[in-house]
This record gives sequence, C-alpha cells and structure tokens, in this order.
Amino acid sequence: MSTFLAALGGYALAKLDFTGKRVFLLVVLGSISVPGIALAIPQFLLFAQLGMTDTPWAILIPSFINPFGLYLMWVFTAEAVPTGLLEAAKIDGAGEFRTFLQIALPLLTPASVTVLLFSFVSIWNNYFLPLIMLKDPDWYPLTIGINQWNKLGSTAGNGALIQNLVITSALLTIVPLIIAFLSLQRYWQSGLSLGAVKG
Repeated sequence: MSTFLAALGGYALAKLDFTGKRVFLLVVLGSISVPGIALAIPQFLLFAQLGMTDTPWAILIPSFINPFGLYLMWVFTAEAVPTGLLEAAKIDGAGEFRTFLQIALPLLTPASVTVLLFSFVSIWNNYFLPLIMLKDPDWYPLTIGINQWNKLGSTAGNGALIQNLVITSALLTIVPLIIAFLSLQRYWQSGLSLGAVKG
C-alpha cells in the first residue's frame, strides 16, 4: 500500500497540474526531514482518540505514508515516463487512472521496487511505534518480541537457553529481508538496462 500510494502521488506530482502542487511538494520535502520517532507520540494520541490502539491498524496505517518514497517516485516519474506516451493514451480514450495503471506503472517498476524494499525494511525493523501502540503481546512484531525474550533471559534462571533463542531468532529475522532483496534484484537490473536498449 505504501509503494502504491507513493507511485500514485509521485505520478500526480510529476505529470498532473493542480492547484497547490508547489505547496504540497514543499510539505513532502519538509516531512522527509522529520524523523518518524518524533511523530510517534502524536500518532498514539490520535489513534487513542479513535480507539484504534492495541490493534494492527495502529501500526499499518502510519506505514502507508512514505514521504521519501513519494519524493523518489516523483523524481523517477518525471524522467522515466514520457509525457507524449501519456497523451497518446488519453487520445485513445484512456482515463487518468487507467493511464497510470497501464502505461505509467509498468515504467515505474525499478523505482517501485526500490520504494517497496525501503518500506519493507522500515516496517520490518520498526520498534518504537509498536512498543507504544500495542499492549497485547500476541500483536508484538519480532523486534519487540526478541527484546521481551532478552529481558526475560536477564531475569530468568535459564538465561543461557533464552539468550540462544534471542540470537537464533535475531538471525532468522534477517532471512525475509535477504529473500526480498534477492528476489527483487532482477527488477533493478532490468530497469538499469532499459535505457541502453532503446533506439
């Protein structure tokens, strides 16, 4: 969802003209400089008023917004998606959303994969936001679960066994990241070689 919204927003900023575009762009650039941890407490207060704390949505919804991904998609769209191609699609009767899905989105695959991986790593390693949003241990992500085991190992009698579990689980948390990077690497390579084969 984060990647799709970033691609949609980047396409709109790069190829569409609308009122307030420059202001919106300045807001996006400004929000990149704000660390996510600074927004954790306001997000908690907002979700507490909505009654959504201690639910997975309290973690998922904030991750849908990715200012850096939006900026990256905007820059890539401006260079990689020819305006003439979009105009030809509209002349053939395609609407704006269909033009985005069928014409622009396939051309944005390398940037989409980059944003996807950045988002995946950021969400996978998120610690502070789940820590303040979640109370039920059943909803804890791996980052908090491993830390809970680590605390248990320092107080329990079988500390050595728990310490081994913490080290093993920390190693296993890297496996999905490695799989994601290796499986999506070919999209980067195809995007880099795309400009070389065009005549």
